Amino acid sequence: MLSRRDKSRSSRSGGGRGGSVGAGVAAGVAAAVGLTIGRKAATTVRIGKGHPLTHRVLDVAAGAMQPKYPLAAMSTYLNGFHMYADDMGRQVEASHFCIHLQHDLHQCVIFDRNEPDARLIGIEYIISEERFRGLPDDEKRLWHSHHYEVKSGVLVAPGIPDLAEHAYFEDLVTTYGKTFHTWQYDRDDFPYGIPQLMMAFTGDGQADEAQIHDRDRRLGVSASHKRQHRADIPEPTVLPGANPWESGRTVQTRLAEVDFRR
Repeated sequence: MLSRRDKSRSSRSGGGRGGSVGAGVAAGVAAAVGLTIGRKAATTVRIGKGHPLTHRVLDVAAGAMQPKYPLAAMSTYLNGFHMYADDMGRQVEASHFCIHLQHDLHQCVIFDRNEPDARLIGIEYIISEERFRGLPDDEKRLWHSHHYEVKSGVLVAPGIPDLAEHAYFEDLVTTYGKTFHTWQYDRDDFPYGIPQLMMAFTGDGQADEAQIHDRDRRLGVSASHKRQHRADIPEPTVLPGANPWESGRTVQTRLAEVDFRR
């Protein structure tokens, strides 16, 4: 039988173990936070090579201290291809980072690749079939359908298990997107010019297979496998007004001089 002194010692020992566990958890959390900050700092330093020292210090500090809520809310990473609305021969890879802003609206920022030093090349808004149906006819000409991108396997969500990806694309297959690229990186290593309207593929034989194979190899995905896995996803009927280029006529942005109003 334990003496009163032994019980007291045992109680203190138990408290010590609890305190040790609490301290361990706190240390683990601190280490995780420190690791995250360290990674951000390392990334900032990596892409800041050649910048003045003052700029690099400010970038590292801002990366560690400033909250960036819109970026933190980006929940989906998609990779696909866009073509210029007036030129099917110009096709570019696009890495989308998206926020599900409303039940029928996603907003995405687009980079040329998923790397710390990626170039910001554009934006895309994604809406539901119901919202697209209610748009004015002139507005509909700016939008493209996603039915083929999903069914063909060209559009992928890298790193997501097939089952989860399949469920996501069951919803996305009926949506419509409006995309503008602000950087024509297939031509210039600088964001010259004005934003260009982009479109998506709607049938076999349109996409550059070499680009798709290169993307698949780099990201460890397979468009052909995705196509087979999504065969059971019902293909929707595309609503009139989308994909205007299919008629042989299309729309594109142009720079025009206009009178300034005061």
